[in-house]
Amino acid sequence: MARDRSASVTEPAVVAVRVKPGAGRTRVGGAHPGPHGPAVIVAVQAPAVDGRATEAARKALAEALDLPASAVSLRTGQTSRDKLFLIASPPPDLAARLSVLREAAR
Repeated sequence: MARDRSASVTEPAVVAVRVKPGAGRTRVGGAHPGPHGPAVIVAVQAPAVDGRATEAARKALAEALDLPASAVSLRTGQTSRDKLFLIASPPPDLAARLSVLREAAR
């Protein structure tokens, strides 16, 4: 007998991000035509050393999307400025939230 996959089970979402380490302040907003598609720009104060900028970007993205930091994890791009983050149990309005962030710096 096949299992019923109800609407309450959501697939993780993937978000493309362009990280700018060493910024004067941490901020999320703007768009970058990255290799993974349109990316949200995340500027962080942390340097690109030992994964510190990646971790700061993960936390900043979670905060900007109003999600717990534990819901956001790195999928690819540990040593690249262009990253893919995985959003576990994304909210129904995730696309709208990302659109607002991409338009923020325009």
